[in-house]
Amino acid sequence: MKHVATVLTLSMLTGVAQAHSDYFYQSATSQVEVPEIGSGIGLIDQQKEKMIGEKVYRQVQRQLPILHDPWLEDQFFRVFAQILSQTQLGQPIGMVVVNDPQINAFAVPGGLFALNSGLIASAHNIDEVAGVMAHEIAHVSQRHYSRSQEAFKGQGLLALAGILVGAAIAAQTKSDAGAAVMLGTQAALMDNQLTYSRNQEREADRIGMQYMYAAGYNPQSMADFFETMNRSTSRLSYLPDFWMTHPLTSERMSESRLRANQFPKVKSKLYDPDFQILKWYTLVETNQVTEQLLQIQVNQNNKPAQLAMSAFYNNQGDYAKAQTMLDGVKTTFPSNTLISILQADIYLNQNKLDDAYQAIINTQRTMPENRPLAYKLAEILIRQGKSAEAQTLVQRFINTNNKDIEGWRLLQQAANADTQSSLRTVNVLRYRAEVEYWSGYEENAIKSMLHAQRLAKGNNAMSAKIEDRLKQMQSERLLKI
Repeated sequence: MKHVATVLTLSMLTGVAQAHSDYFYQSATSQVEVPEIGSGIGLIDQQKEKMIGEKVYRQVQRQLPILHDPWLEDQFFRVFAQILSQTQLGQPIGMVVVNDPQINAFAVPGGLFALNSGLIASAHNIDEVAGVMAHEIAHVSQRHYSRSQEAFKGQGLLALAGILVGAAIAAQTKSDAGAAVMLGTQAALMDNQLTYSRNQEREADRIGMQYMYAAGYNPQSMADFFETMNRSTSRLSYLPDFWMTHPLTSERMSESRLRANQFPKVKSKLYDPDFQILKWYTLVETNQVTEQLLQIQVNQNNKPAQLAMSAFYNNQGDYAKAQTMLDGVKTTFPSNTLISILQADIYLNQNKLDDAYQAIINTQRTMPENRPLAYKLAEILIRQGKSAEAQTLVQRFINTNNKDIEGWRLLQQAANADTQSSLRTVNVLRYRAEVEYWSGYEENAIKSMLHAQRLAKGNNAMSAKIEDRLKQMQSERLLKI
C-alpha cells in the first residue's frame, strides 16, 4: 500500500500543502490587512502553542527523512522570510524540507513549517512554492489550529498533533500502524472538522494570496499550483478519509483564480536560472533523478542541470567528473554560492584542505551572514585543526536559532577536535545532547547531559549552565501529544 504523503495536514491543497537562524524574522508591523481574530476566550495560550510546536518539531526530526542541507534550507528560508515579513508573527520554530516525492506541506501551531521535496520538484517557478508557503503562514497567522481547539471542545490541537505524528510514523515504517494512529485520532474530530476546515482553507487561500503579493510574488501562481495538485491526485493510489475532509473542489479552484485576477499583474520570469538550480539540486539531493536523465539535460546545454550533476558526481565519489561538470558552469553562475560550496566540498572530499579553504574563504568573508558558507568553512577549519575559529563561526548562528541541528553537530565535532581543552569531553557531551534533543531523541539527550553534569563537577559556571539546560529538557520531555 502506497502512502499518499509524508504528512497529512489541515492545510493546503486538499490537505496538502530552519529553518535556520540568520534569517529568522523578528516581529514587524503587518503590511497586509487581515481579519482581526481578537484574543478569544478559550484560545490556546501562545506559549503552549510554542511548546507543542517544538515537541512536534522534535518528533518530525526523528520520524521523517528531513534534509539537512544548509544551502537548500537557506534558499527556501529566504522565500519564507519574505512572506513572513508581511505578518505580525514573531520568530518561527523553524522550517524543514522533508525528503518525500509526494506534493505536500504542513504547518503546526507556534510556527513550524515544512515542505516536501516533491512539492519543489512539481513546481514550475519559485512563485508557486511561495504560494504554498503563504497559505501555510496564513493558517498560523490566523491561529486556525488554536481556534479549532475551541470549536472542537478541547480536542483539536493536541489531536491534530497526533494526526501529524501518526502520519510521520506511517511514513517512517511504511506500515499501517502510523496510519491507524492518524485515522483513529481523526475519527473523534470528523463531524465538526469538515465545515470548519473548509472555511479555514478559504481564509488561508485569501490571506495567503495577499501575503505573497505583498512579498513580491505572483498570486496567479497559487491558482496555478491548485491546478497542478488537482491533476496529481489521479496518480495517488492511497487516499485516507482525511484527504476527503479538505477537498480541492472546482469551486475552490475557480475562487482562487478569480481572486488572483483581482490583483495587479505581477510580471513573472519566463526563465529563472536560480529556481532551476534549486529544483535540479533538490532532485539530486533527494535521489529523484538518474545520471542518465541528468546527462540528457547536460547534452541539451541545461546549465542548472549541469551544476546539479556536479553535486551528483560529488555524492558518488567521482570527484574528477564532479570537477569537470563544475568547471563548465562557473562562468555561467559566478555569483551563486552553491558554486563555492560545491568546489570546497569536492576538494574537502579529496582531503585537499588548503584548496578547499581557498575555494570558499573570499566568498564567505564578503557574506559573513550566510549560514551555508559559514558552515562549510567551519567544516574545513575543523579538519585543519582550527577548532576555536570554527566554534566562533558557528556559535553566532546557534545564538540566533538554538534548534540548529547542523550547527550543534559542528560544535560537537569542533569540541572533539580541541584536544587542549580541559572541558573537551564535557563540551562534546553537551553539544551531542543538543543534537540528540532536537533530533527527537530526548531520553538520550538527557543521559548525555547527565554524563556531562557529572564530569563538570568542580567547575561551578559550567555546572550551573548544564543544570539549567537539563531541567529544561526534562520538563519539555514530559509534554505529551
